[in-house]
Amino acid sequence: MSEWHKSITAEMKEFIAEQKVFFVATAPHEGRINLSPKGMDTFRVVDDNRVLYLDLTGSGNETAAHLLENGRITVMFCSFDKTARIMRLYGRGRTIHPRDDRWNEYFAMFPSEPGVRQIMEIEVETAMTSCGYAVPREGVAERDTLRRYWQKCGDDAVVKYQQQNNLESIDGLPTGIFADDTRSAK
Repeated sequence: MSEWHKSITAEMKEFIAEQKVFFVATAPHEGRINLSPKGMDTFRVVDDNRVLYLDLTGSGNETAAHLLENGRITVMFCSFDKTARIMRLYGRGRTIHPRDDRWNEYFAMFPSEPGVRQIMEIEVETAMTSCGYAVPREGVAERDTLRRYWQKCGDDAVVKYQQQNNLESIDGLPTGIFADDTRSAK
């Protein structure tokens, strides 16, 4: 049975802190829905209605494009250990870049990682928990592949990759990753 909340409860904060993986879903008004798995120590609950996650450079930048276009976002956690539980955070998000005023404050909340692209700030409108009885129970361990890749490549390679691969979504929407990328969403 699901339970709905207007904010993140203390029990939910504890559950979030225990999870090794979370999933982020966004969608443009028209185009493909994006669902991305995330991991590492990249998620923070700032207060009862605000969360952040550190976004590392990857193959696409769909979440940033969708947030720029309409702001809608859902984050899901599901337990793969002894606790059968799923939790979703529904809200509106925005992308924080190194050029933004709050960057230093937010970035200080996370461990240093190579390949950092941006921080996603989410105002949580509602939170929902459900049983998770059908989720398999299995151990989840962190991979260090992405970390090692960007350490080997260096900071210049990160920026070059972002310029080549992260300016637009797969549907051609701008991501706003660089200050000169100020085109409005189509």
